[in-house]
Amino acid sequence: MTSVPPGGTGEHRWPAVAAVLVALGLYLALPSTFLPELRYGVASIALVLLVPLVAVNPVRLHRQTTWSRRLSLAQTLLLATANQVAVVVLVLTLVSPSGYSGGRLLLAAAQVWLTNVIAFALVLWELDRGGPVVRRALSREELPRADLRFPQDEDHDAIDEVAARSSMVSDWRPRFGDYLYTSLSNSMAFSASDAIPLSLRAKALMGLQAFSGFVVLALVIARAVAVVQ
Repeated sequence: MTSVPPGGTGEHRWPAVAAVLVALGLYLALPSTFLPELRYGVASIALVLLVPLVAVNPVRLHRQTTWSRRLSLAQTLLLATANQVAVVVLVLTLVSPSGYSGGRLLLAAAQVWLTNVIAFALVLWELDRGGPVVRRALSREELPRADLRFPQDEDHDAIDEVAARSSMVSDWRPRFGDYLYTSLSNSMAFSASDAIPLSLRAKALMGLQAFSGFVVLALVIARAVAVVQ
């Protein structure tokens, strides 16, 4: 079992829990043509997995066991994979005649896009440097290799007020909000504009996210132009 040493401060559990609940709410609110059996099944499994994860770390992320690590990874990967299926369904709906109005399809596209942002933020948060517990529990020399390089990781030689927030000076460690911003900026810019992917898996994940976000945006614009004409 990995745990944050006495006197250390684990990351808050609830920002990630809130993100999971928001993503599931958006996923469940998609139109009925978006594979309802799959959506309800995925949401049920994700909620069931959430119960033991919160029980292990109800307020702060202090402890991690082998089974809790596997459950947390399974939950995030399930949500990300299920939403990629929703992207495919959305693409098929946008390029074919459907009974949904332009406004309803636009709303569905926004739901899929935002769920994608949250899902990939959760995956990166779980994978980078061993996950949220390991990032706080181990000394910097013992941390697994980083998947992402944040600006704070290289600001130690900047002017004093900037260097004060750097990893080297303040022992800064990324939190869920940092991964959420990275995911959001990657989805909007279609490239790494905040944290830079270092590992092959991080590049693959961020590349997939950028590609799916681009496809959704391009098809929504094309559909809007068609409606206007």
